[in-house]
Amino acid sequence: KGKDLLSDPIFNKGLAFPPAERDRLGIRGLIPTSLLSVEEQERVIMEEYELGWADRAEREPDDEIIKSGVSPDNIRKWKVLQSVQDRNETLFYRLLMDNFHEMAPIIYTPTVGWACSHFSHLFRRSRGMFFSPQDRGEMASMVYNWPSAQVDAVVVTDGSRVLGMGDLGLGGLGISIGKLDLYVAAGGFHPRRVLPVVLDIGTANQKLLADPKYLGLKQPRLEGEEYYSFIDEFMAAIQLRWPTALIQFEDFQSKHAATLLNRYRDEYLMFNDDIQGTAATVLAG
Repeated sequence: KGKDLLSDPIFNKGLAFPPAERDRLGIRGLIPTSLLSVEEQERVIMEEYELGWADRAEREPDDEIIKSGVSPDNIRKWKVLQSVQDRNETLFYRLLMDNFHEMAPIIYTPTVGWACSHFSHLFRRSRGMFFSPQDRGEMASMVYNWPSAQVDAVVVTDGSRVLGMGDLGLGGLGISIGKLDLYVAAGGFHPRRVLPVVLDIGTANQKLLADPKYLGLKQPRLEGEEYYSFIDEFMAAIQLRWPTALIQFEDFQSKHAATLLNRYRDEYLMFNDDIQGTAATVLAG
């Protein structure tokens, strides 16, 4: 059950588990809410088999991220490091710690921006947790599907304003993952005691909505009180299981960021990186 099932190469079905099986097997929230049949997953793999991602990037010179300076070789290096992380996290973090200045721009900005914008196409192995409006009323039980009983830091995003690229929806999870990789390699956090999260609450990105391979919720973003009540439930669920965990808000739209900070700062151990983290860096000189 749970994470062990998703790591089992014989019994894992990727995104082909129907909702009832996800609940019964304890994997709700451990994979995106989208369903992909084995045949659909096969087609995704065949596309990469026929043309690798570095080669595809080379054929997309007008891609905004490629134009910003991320090279196809950066993408190749990102894929190499991801494959190491999938099979041996001890080695992965050893590599980062020994080669931090060289590899930080690969696992985080700027290369992670490309990974976020292509997240649904790159998805192979699940990391972190996914919460969507379909999970209302279930979040307090879902957090117990995560295998670690101790979590020190949660980085959560709603993917609405990722690295200045705008709304990347579900792809924002790449930011949560990359940020926590830095915290482990450079900040001394234990890799089993961090949790990357994406709140999959829809997207305003028409390109994603029209993409048949997009794994996020294909609907307009939650707004207003519906949005805030959803995050209220998420925050309460995290505090229920991990009452001492720090919850870091990352890449939320400006119109929500300050409101969320004021809503939770007195009740939860939390901060907003884009507001308080940036300010702290400026004050530090």
